[in-house]
Amino acid sequence: MHVMQVWLESQPPGLIYLIVGIIIGLESMGIPLPGEITLVTASLMAATGLASPWVVAIAAACGAIIGDSLGYAIGRRGGRALLERVGRRFPKHFGPAHIAKGESLFARWGVWAVFFGRFVALLRILAGPLAGALRVPYHRFLVANASGGLVWAFGTTFALYYLGSAAERWLRGFSWVALVLAVLLGLLTTWYLKRRSERSMSTERVELSVAVGQLQPEPQECSK
Repeated sequence: MHVMQVWLESQPPGLIYLIVGIIIGLESMGIPLPGEITLVTASLMAATGLASPWVVAIAAACGAIIGDSLGYAIGRRGGRALLERVGRRFPKHFGPAHIAKGESLFARWGVWAVFFGRFVALLRILAGPLAGALRVPYHRFLVANASGGLVWAFGTTFALYYLGSAAERWLRGFSWVALVLAVLLGLLTTWYLKRRSERSMSTERVELSVAVGQLQPEPQECSK
């Protein structure tokens, strides 16, 4: 995230909005890119006056809605076979366990999986293509896609914008306090992301083992 922030801060505002929309749009199409990190970084930049929170939110919402719709079209055209082919090339993001989990969420929540999927890393990438492959009616998909994209984009942007603005006002003039808090926040964030990554990898290995085990044929009894 720090690398992303440094890079974005060196760009003019117009390019920042374009980058936010493109990265989130490509992620929503099914390409594993750091869409959430990009939005968080741009929102915090808006809190410091380097960008407009309204334009950041609009760019993120447009990227999410358009990207999901393109992902839906790709999934509808390619079907389940396309997801399986992509899964063989990118098992960390589209493996059998990921697709099986996505299908179970669609089976349980229906089109609402698209709405809530905007807030979950796995479904942010899978929701559009998987909805298309499952032949979810597009008008229902579009309503859930648009509402989820708007709530996620504007909610995330303005929550971080107001939080960042409040923190900046409180820390103004207390550089040593800011330094201590930044170090502590960096350490806590690193620890949290490491734990989350390890837990996610462990869960994925278990789910993949279960999925593979279910695909293996049962042993036949030897006839006497």
